[in-house]
Amino acid sequence: MVLDPHDFMAKMADRISFTSEDRALLKSSASWGAEIAPDMADRFYSFLGRDEEMNAILNASEGRIHRLRETFVDWFAEMFTGMEDDWGTSYADRRWRIGLIHVRIGIGPQHVVPAMAVVVQAVGERLRAEGKSAALQDSLSKICMIDLAFIEQAYVEVTAAAVLKETGWTEGLFRRLITSGAGTM
Repeated sequence: MVLDPHDFMAKMADRISFTSEDRALLKSSASWGAEIAPDMADRFYSFLGRDEEMNAILNASEGRIHRLRETFVDWFAEMFTGMEDDWGTSYADRRWRIGLIHVRIGIGPQHVVPAMAVVVQAVGERLRAEGKSAALQDSLSKICMIDLAFIEQAYVEVTAAAVLKETGWTEGLFRRLITSGAGTM
């Protein structure tokens, strides 16, 4: 169960219909995205900091919150640029690493999903206040959901790999156990 970030990116882009038009629209708004990124980081970490568990994770080591905030600003701006390869290999690799870091430091899906919703809502408010197009909001929402899928998939992949390594089970057995277990809940 080893995820190929490039295949995953292509699959998610196809699944969510992240088109060349979306990419062009985001690129044309890249300077705006970079401009609002620090404000989005403030809103994101303000939201997360209200939760006692998340606040402890964010401040678990000296300077962590500062490093995470800088990473967020870069991440946000990159959604508009696609990095140097138009949402390709480099973009997919970075999104996969971001997902793995979330797993490693203990930021669970129960925190990531609501925080991403805060970002999408805050961006929507800025878009409307500044007279930006609904199409830009749609394009940005699509790439946000692709990025969220990377983070969510990291949890699945890391959990599955750990269970398979620890138990010696096959991937097929593991998937059957999950399916049958879900049926009993």
